[in-house]
Amino acid sequence: MVHQLDLTPVPLAAAGGGQLLPVTPVLGVVTAVLLAAAVAVAGWGLLGHGHAVLRAGLRAVVQLAVVALVITWVVGSLWWSALFVLLMFTVAVRTAGRRITPGPEWTRAAAPIGAGVLPVLALLLGVGLLPLKGLSVIPVAGILIGGALTATSLAGRRALDELRQRHGEVEAALALGFEPRAARLEICRTAAATSLVPALDQTRTVGLVTLPGAFVGMLLGGATPVQAGAVQLFVLVALLAVESVAIVVVLELVARGLVGAEPVPDGVR
Repeated sequence: MVHQLDLTPVPLAAAGGGQLLPVTPVLGVVTAVLLAAAVAVAGWGLLGHGHAVLRAGLRAVVQLAVVALVITWVVGSLWWSALFVLLMFTVAVRTAGRRITPGPEWTRAAAPIGAGVLPVLALLLGVGLLPLKGLSVIPVAGILIGGALTATSLAGRRALDELRQRHGEVEAALALGFEPRAARLEICRTAAATSLVPALDQTRTVGLVTLPGAFVGMLLGGATPVQAGAVQLFVLVALLAVESVAIVVVLELVARGLVGAEPVPDGVR
């Protein structure tokens, strides 16, 4: 019998009635203060992200409020859940694609994100580990799409930045007889590969530096430490696979010249 993997969001209230963070007006005030501090520090440090931090925080408020209102209704129907996953995928493609290029080429970000996420979801559903329910499919898809989004945007930007900065080396490789694809890969592969470092660090230090959300959420929901650890291990390994595939596909797009315009500066939408 195949045991099903269930990453259904669980209540923050633990069996004893405690909460990870009490949802009170104080929590809202502290959140607002932290957002203001992030904006101020980004501006004071001349990081160029001040307005982007503010917009991101405000967008998060609106988006989470909307999701909180509709999620219960959406997960009740498998078809609506599938459409919600498609919406998440579309937003991820646009976000990652626009980080890489401002032109119509941004739609090609669908290739790395889809190549990373779809096989993992298909495998989980095919072997029966993931219940065919909105409450299970939506959070799992969200985790995987989020990882692919990050890897795609970072790898694409780093690869293109490296090609621009080392344009002379690309020309030298071409003069030596390299094909354009091989010449570009030779220059940008190492820089793009560093996009996998955050996922590697998270996996290496799990349990020692961080206790990720899936692990903590399952413990608070009443799962045993072994069950929570097994699910979190799956999440981390799945993200490594998804992000590795996304980075490889992004590199191929860049090497073949299918994306290559100037990326959108931070904060521009």
